[in-house]
Amino acid sequence: MTTPSTLRIGRRYRPSRLDGQYDAIIIGSGIGGMTTAACLSKQGKKVLVLEQHYTAGGFTHAYDRNGYEWDVGVHYIGDVGSRKSSMRQMFDFITDGQLQWAPMDQNYDRIFIDGERFDLIAGRRAFVDNLKVRFTQEHEAIDEYMRRLDAVGKAVQTLALEKLFTGIPGKLTAWARKAFLPEYVNRTTYDVLRELTDDETLIAVLTGQWGDSGVPPEKSSFLIHGMIASHYLRGAYYPIGGASCIAETIIPVIHQGGGELFTYANVKQILVENNRATGVQMEDGTEIRAPIVISNAGVFNTFEKLLPVQTSRQYGYTRLLEDVEPSVAHLCVYIGLKESAAELQLPKTNFWIYPNTDHTQNLAAFRDDMAAEFPAVYISFPSAKDPSWDSRYPGTATIEIVAPAFFETFEAWKDKPWGKRGADYDALKEQLTDRLLEFLYDKLPQLRGKIDYCELSTPLSTDFFCAYGRGEMYGLTHDPKRFEQDWLRPKTRLPGLYLTGQDVISCGVGGAMYAGFTTALSVLGLKQGWGLLKQFRRGTQQAGVESTLQPN
Repeated sequence: MTTPSTLRIGRRYRPSRLDGQYDAIIIGSGIGGMTTAACLSKQGKKVLVLEQHYTAGGFTHAYDRNGYEWDVGVHYIGDVGSRKSSMRQMFDFITDGQLQWAPMDQNYDRIFIDGERFDLIAGRRAFVDNLKVRFTQEHEAIDEYMRRLDAVGKAVQTLALEKLFTGIPGKLTAWARKAFLPEYVNRTTYDVLRELTDDETLIAVLTGQWGDSGVPPEKSSFLIHGMIASHYLRGAYYPIGGASCIAETIIPVIHQGGGELFTYANVKQILVENNRATGVQMEDGTEIRAPIVISNAGVFNTFEKLLPVQTSRQYGYTRLLEDVEPSVAHLCVYIGLKESAAELQLPKTNFWIYPNTDHTQNLAAFRDDMAAEFPAVYISFPSAKDPSWDSRYPGTATIEIVAPAFFETFEAWKDKPWGKRGADYDALKEQLTDRLLEFLYDKLPQLRGKIDYCELSTPLSTDFFCAYGRGEMYGLTHDPKRFEQDWLRPKTRLPGLYLTGQDVISCGVGGAMYAGFTTALSVLGLKQGWGLLKQFRRGTQQAGVESTLQPN
């Protein structure tokens, strides 16, 4: 018998708690929505954030049950060890420097392919040198690979400008990206790497983090691969106090402008009058007006569920949605143990486990038959990563096991109530749990017999708690076609309506956070947007010196 979660971030919605006129309404409290809200608040805007879940944070939220706590999406963050890094500066800006980070091990990701182990090591030089020791005939390919990661970095900056500019300036920026950056930047990852080497093991190792975008290398854009690989080159980190501290430290910044973040706040539809978004209607019928509406709910939810059908069709979004597809869904086993991470010898390193080098074929086989081998298994040890864990939950530890899944496998139970989907559903979950636990025992045999609590989430859980109708964890599939959709930008075709979050630039906490900042700039316009940029620059200058955080 499980006890209900008590971890609640945000204030519960009541119509009586609404406080006058708001400058903007944001639907969804994922990192993109909260970043936009914090940035607008810093420019004196009164922002209302509406979250349908019982706690704020979207995929950055955490939950607790039976004396344990787990993150649901923040397994590790890169590029926050130095206060001079743009990622750390952005986090410091939207949290007023209150969010703190702990380094993971120097070996932040450990990749197993058909039983053979490969380590990804923090620091550009260490990363390269370690690869060259394992792949002695591939030094030239590895060096060229690193140069191509640098090209992706330049492409991402240009891509962000494209999202900000509309009309002719936006078209000119897109033309410049295509004209001056290498064409391989937005080809498939496998094709790009196959130009460099015919060593399939090296390719499989370099793409061993493909689960961070949910797209295998033969389908993913090299752009998303490069973003993720570059993101962790200087090491990986975890928020001290757990993932819930992200929302906890952003909400006070939203309050500074007079704004609020409500939970249990289910938006029924976006109000449209005279061809303009004018506010939202809540599930209880309450109408809340604002001159700006910003959706952090994803493009499918926004244009298929929240906007009136005729409006989506009128502005062409019904057809445009045919050019993108939802990302893969996932399973997650949440595990609690009655000993500390130190006693159990849990690492501050993530495990990626693959049956062989053919990531793409393995995923396809699993989609056809769930009894096939898992195409990827990711194991994370959050209680080992968080130095505050032992003071908050003494004598305990947690582990998470994540694997790809497909919504179609579970669709038959979609309309049954959460927690009461029937014996056949429970039996399938138990079978999948047992299979995934064997991966853990294979790598850490000392854990067999030590598990105190265990539960499995499925794509239906993602739909229920995070309102992603196909259970997708990463919004859109990050294939080359997705990065050529010029309508995926903050400013929509409907006046007054904006987008933020992972569908604007890219998936992941970093991609969604940068999208949140870009959306704030778009909403503010040239003059106030310039004020936000200056404010951000002042904040980074005051932060000043290099952080002492280094991976250990």
